[in-house]
Amino acid sequence: MRLSLADLSELRALVAARVDAIIDVRAPHEYAEDHLPGAINLPVLSDAERAQVGTVYVQQSRFEARRLGAALVARNAARHLEGPLAECPPRWRPLVYCWRGGQRSGAFATILQQVGWPVRVLDGGYRGYRRLVVRAMYEAPFPAPVVVLDGDTGSAKTAVIARLAVHGVQALDLEAMARHRGSLFGAEAGPQPAQKGFESALAAGMGALDPARPVVVEAESNRIGEVLLPPALWQAMQAAPRVVIDAPRPARAAYLARDYAHLGADPDALATRIAALSPWHARAQIDAWQGLARAGALPELANALLEHHYDPRYRRSRAQRPAPLAVLETPALDASALDALAKRLAGLLGASKIDAPHPRR
Repeated sequence: MRLSLADLSELRALVAARVDAIIDVRAPHEYAEDHLPGAINLPVLSDAERAQVGTVYVQQSRFEARRLGAALVARNAARHLEGPLAECPPRWRPLVYCWRGGQRSGAFATILQQVGWPVRVLDGGYRGYRRLVVRAMYEAPFPAPVVVLDGDTGSAKTAVIARLAVHGVQALDLEAMARHRGSLFGAEAGPQPAQKGFESALAAGMGALDPARPVVVEAESNRIGEVLLPPALWQAMQAAPRVVIDAPRPARAAYLARDYAHLGADPDALATRIAALSPWHARAQIDAWQGLARAGALPELANALLEHHYDPRYRRSRAQRPAPLAVLETPALDASALDALAKRLAGLLGASKIDAPHPRR
């Protein structure tokens, strides 16, 4: 049975009610770049095998390519049946897709149907799904009013956003989706997702939003590490009201020293990151910061970077922005203070009529 998606909300309903697994049968490098949310990769052709079939198609004939492809698909399908799918029950309901819902997904679905599973093939495959994501990211307005949580560097905005769900406030953690904290020191272990993968994660989050209620996002530039915020979100953020966390620099420095404590495990790598600030600061200043890094003096380093680099830059950008909706002052940024900030923000959103305008197209 083939299945079509009219919009991304149908995908959530599909996964919740009618499908037990989503299987991406494309080659591993295709899956790594992007895939449907929650999909597992059971490739019917490896990267090398797919290239091999393509070479045969070009150099010999379509028939020889299809014969080789069929043999490889059957061999890989057997491996999946004996491995990851060995314990699936009789009523297990998979959804299978490939690049465009063609031969690869069709062949694998036929084998699964012969086992007796009620398998479905996604009509249009990944390409059809990607069209829906592009429409949501680049053509349609953002689906809910946006509120931007702002504040000086080290204001624990991400930590506050993580606490909003318990207060019934919807939020999107953009830095978690981007696997990057958005600054020179924000790179996490492992690579960032590809742009398409980031957009899929964002689309999944957007699909879960209640359009009648505001959604909180952290103030960001239009780039987080190497990924770009797509126009639907970026334009909504530009027009959105801001709530600012106001915490003193010593509290922010202490928070950063705790939150980035892992950087202290490799002082030389931290010193190398600091060297990237050379275009903005004198050699003597860079040397002093690198000395703090190599000495493991993270609180002192964080305070110095805030005082001489981050805070002046933030003050200049803040001068160009409209007045915030509210300022949440806090003397500390420990766990109890962050809980209090999340509660205050939730109360503010509940008491205020947030109706951020959608950007014009």
